[in-house]
Formats: sequence, C-alpha cells, structure tokens
Amino acid sequence: MVKTCSTSHGLRKSHLKVTNSIAYTMRAWSRIQLSLSNKAVPPVATEATRTNQALSLRDGRILGFAEYGAPTGFPVLYFHGFPSSRLEGSGVEGNARRRGLRIISLDRPGYGLSTFRQNQRITDWPGDVKSLADHLRLPRFAVLGGSGGSPYALACAHALPHDRLSAVGILAGAAPWDAGLQHVSTPRRLLSWAATSSPTALGSVFNGIIGVSRWAANTSPVTRWIDNWLEKQESPENSDLSTKQRREQVLAMAFEAFAQGSAATVQEASLLSHDWGFRLEDVSYDKIQIWHGEKDANVPIEMIRNMAERLPHADLRVYEGETHYTLSRHIDEIFAELVPDSLIQRHMRENR
Repeated sequence: MVKTCSTSHGLRKSHLKVTNSIAYTMRAWSRIQLSLSNKAVPPVATEATRTNQALSLRDGRILGFAEYGAPTGFPVLYFHGFPSSRLEGSGVEGNARRRGLRIISLDRPGYGLSTFRQNQRITDWPGDVKSLADHLRLPRFAVLGGSGGSPYALACAHALPHDRLSAVGILAGAAPWDAGLQHVSTPRRLLSWAATSSPTALGSVFNGIIGVSRWAANTSPVTRWIDNWLEKQESPENSDLSTKQRREQVLAMAFEAFAQGSAATVQEASLLSHDWGFRLEDVSYDKIQIWHGEKDANVPIEMIRNMAERLPHADLRVYEGETHYTLSRHIDEIFAELVPDSLIQRHMRENR
C-alpha cells in the first residue's frame, strides 16, 4: 500500500542532546563496561555509560551500542546510516522519551566501538542483533533502519524469528541498486567502483580527508561556519544548549564513525551497492513499514517504489516535498506508527 502525506503537519525536527564530551574520547577498553556473558545486563548509571556500552560476542568481537529515550520504554533497535555510528540515535532522544521508547542504537562492525570484521556480509548482522537482544533480555522488539541501515533491517526481517519482531521500519532508506541503477548518481557509482577495485587506495583517501577535517574543525573559520549554520536551524528541544555545545555534538557524531579509521566505510560502500545476500521477494515478514521523502536525492523515490513492490508485505508512505534530511521532522508520527499506543501500554503493564 502506498500512502502520500503532505508537509503541512509542521512537526518539529528532532535535535541532538548534549553528551559528555569525555564520552567521545573514551577509547580505552578498560573504561567500557564489557559484559562477561550474554546473560548479564549492564547497569544504566550515567549518560556516558548509556552512550558507550559494549557487548563481548561469542567470537571475541565487541559490539558497541548506545541507549536513548525512556530507559524502561518499549525497545526499538536502531541501525544507523552510512557512514555513521551509534551516536546517530541521539537525534531522537527527546522524541523517544516522550513516546515511551527505549532506543538502542548499534555500531555496525568497524564503526564506533564495534570490532571491524573483514568480509562482513549484510546477512551476518541478524546474528549480532539477536546476541544483543538476548543479552538485554528483550523478548520482543522493533527494528528501524535509517538510510544505509535499511538493508540491515530487512536482513533481520528475513532471518530473525518473526515472533521476536514487533515491527520493521525503514526511514529514508537505501534501496538495492537493481531497483533502478539508472537513478544512482555518478559520485555514488564512482565510490562503489573505488571501494570494490581499489579499497586500500580509497581507505587512504578517506583517512587523509578525516585527518584534515579533524584539524580544520578546530579552526576559527570552520567553527564560525558551523555555528552560523546551526543558528539558522530550528531551535533545539533543550533551549539551554549553547551553539558551542551543539557544534561539539555534531562533530562528535561526524567523527565517531571513523574512530577506527575508514575500513568499515570502504567495505560497506561495496556491500550496499552489490547483492545484499537475500531476495526482497523472500522477506516474508508482515509488514515492512517504509517512510520516504518524495524529493530524496540520495535515494530517489523511484528506487524505493520498486523495492516496496518487490517486498511481499510493504507499506510505503511518501511525504510530499520532503528530502533525505527533512523527513526527520515527522519522527513523532513515524514512531507512533512503528510502535502503536496499544503496544506501549501493554509493555508498561508488563514491566511495572
């Protein structure tokens, strides 16, 4: 089913909540509360603890994650975009808290705190998700993939037991390239080609860019430019946040994806542009909810319509006039559709 919505709702765009600046620089594993077994539940003590959690997987890898919103709310596992990290979930902190949702935002392998995994496949992701859900003792949860996180949400819908999933959502998501190669921009084609044919060279280029960016971010011209841009945006949820604090948060989110270098970005650039490892037609979960902006230039709506038609049970909601980056103003409405009132109320009764 395809539904078209106008932008007249004027929902307020979600903004970033300030995290402890020390949390961003914590890199020593000794400062992270690692789980020694999949049955232990880490305590939620401070903001730094909530945003820098890690699970030790059975194969020895580390899976990083952060929590936002209501600590005892209905769980929604969020899969970040490309390239990004668990900190992306901070953008909906206030919205999730008001809705009664516990957003659990995961680092994919090589991003943020999660161990890089050579030859990682999209179809490997559901196993990591199940390990975390078991670790946190989540009998049932929703998954939401944002932008480049959408194939990972679909992989979970394809591979995980349906009774574990309360909902599967895709927000401004990516589509497989066979959904309309003619709509893929030239820069994205070049990125895919470089990631596949010359990954080492591309990694060196990325590392150089990030190094220069880290230096430039602390120079007066760049900080002034960022501050001016932020001041033109809508007012943040917390009016006491200074422009400087907002700038620090934006930069923390931008650089966290490259905390371990660019290997994950290079590998995922190839993964997203090739066979995802499963057929859309074989994703039998009912239903896949998709929210997309009509004017999305990153992933043209034609590709999303093709993907929705191939999924057996897809509900596509198209927002007229919205782009890849403005769709977030509808996040309250999207959360309400992903996790309806009845499910939240039942969760509250069961967890009193």
